[in-house]
Amino acid sequence: MGALVGERVIRWGIAGPGRIAESEASDFPLVPDAELLAVGSRSAERAQAFATRHAIPRAYGSYRDLVDDPDLDAIYIATPHPQHLAIARAAIRRGKAVLVEKTFTATVAGAEELRDLARSEGVFAMEAMWTRFLPAYVSIRKLIKDGAIGEARQVQADLGVDRPFDPTDRAYDRLQGGGAMLDLGVYLVSLAQHILGVPDTITATGSLAPTGVDQEFGLLLGYDDGRAATLLGSIRNASPGTARIVGSEGWIDLPARFHHPSAITLSRCGREPQTLDQTPLGHGYPHQFIAVNELLRSGATESPIMPLDDTVAVQKILNAGCEQLGVHHREDETVEV
Repeated sequence: MGALVGERVIRWGIAGPGRIAESEASDFPLVPDAELLAVGSRSAERAQAFATRHAIPRAYGSYRDLVDDPDLDAIYIATPHPQHLAIARAAIRRGKAVLVEKTFTATVAGAEELRDLARSEGVFAMEAMWTRFLPAYVSIRKLIKDGAIGEARQVQADLGVDRPFDPTDRAYDRLQGGGAMLDLGVYLVSLAQHILGVPDTITATGSLAPTGVDQEFGLLLGYDDGRAATLLGSIRNASPGTARIVGSEGWIDLPARFHHPSAITLSRCGREPQTLDQTPLGHGYPHQFIAVNELLRSGATESPIMPLDDTVAVQKILNAGCEQLGVHHREDETVEV
């Protein structure tokens, strides 16, 4: 990726024209000095319809054609979790930078393989945890670094949606990486890991849907020095979607929905709470693309905000939680790339 250094325009392709990609593509015009050049799908019709909706010049009916496009610098991968590994592996081997939707892969082994492959090939790779690049989270990191709440000791967060059971819905299909843990838990666990680091113990409770995926869960992440994170997620019922970071001298509240807040509230012992406006660009998605583009132009192969080791750490927590509930995910190696 060294050839990108100094280039003005970063040329992107999208793999998987689904719901998440729709939102990202809608915000893409707010990303400066970047072009959304191509979209790929296993269905030529879906790819063309997506390209038409978002004025994308090129539409491919296979992921192989997308990753083979010589004009693309980077590929945003937004397929179901078990397909991420095969597509990202192929893209990296062709020298394409990858921004891979969360959860990064379906398994720990898959996440470790992509991390190691990207490093060995010298190609940029990052999990698309857009939350970490929002203005709110930039401010949270600074507040904690500056000691505004003392030592961060606890994280409390929940994220639940009311998604009626449907065995044909991807969220309830184990083969497509369904379940609350991989879909919603990744936001909760990534927040806790970002603030508190890697836990020493992981304890999960929850229930399964008739298809065998987790439909609700509670995670307790424990640290040997007494710090802790309590995380609740569900696709069975809605919940507020708030979070709180508690420190030795105060706390920070993230209102609903905590993973894309437009404001945060800082409370310090003995002082009036202070609400800080943190309005993002668009729906919030441009910030991660702007950050990745800057890294690509600089010749970097990893993000200091969302490093690959963090991604693997989060993946280990998610899969450990799933396995405690009896859910064992697998990668999909049938994807043709």
